[in-house]
This record gives sequence, C-alpha cells and structure tokens, in this order.
Amino acid sequence: MTPETMTALGTWGPIFVMIAIFYFLLYRPQKAAQKRRMSMLDTLEKGNKVMTIGGIYGTITSIDEKIIKLKIAENTVIEVSRASINANITQDKQG
Repeated sequence: MTPETMTALGTWGPIFVMIAIFYFLLYRPQKAAQKRRMSMLDTLEKGNKVMTIGGIYGTITSIDEKIIKLKIAENTVIEVSRASINANITQDKQG
C-alpha cells in the first residue's frame, strides 16, 4: 500500500467503524422493534385484551383504522388511538 492510501485509511477508517457500530447497535435493533410493533398493531382484533401506553388495561370492543374502543370496566368504554396500544396481552399469553 502507498503512504497516501495508509493516510486516507487512517483518516476515514475510524469514521466508517463508528458508522458500522451505530448501525448494528442502534439503527438495526430499532427497526426490528418497530417492525414487531407494527405487526402487533396489524393483528389486533375485537376481543383482544390490550394495554395502552398509559398502562390502562382493557378489552377491544370495536376497532377502526385509527380508533379503538376499549372496555375497561363494566359499562365503561373509552376511545383510544390505535397507536397508543402498547401490548396485546391476549397474543402474549398465546405465544
């Protein structure tokens, strides 16, 4: 290798290593988690027990493109955003 190649590698090498580290430690796991969450939201159906981001547990009584109605107590139904569902408890118990 020529001295110019070694200098360029010494200058740009650490930057490429940092980019690779950020990709494998931050970006890729975040994308995988986002994909799992979208899959969970897509498989929601009436009757599933779910937990919202705020920690409210309920059973889905009606589901729309953006709004979900949750029965949280006898004669108490609330509307929440579909994006506010944090976990599908029914799916977790089955899987």
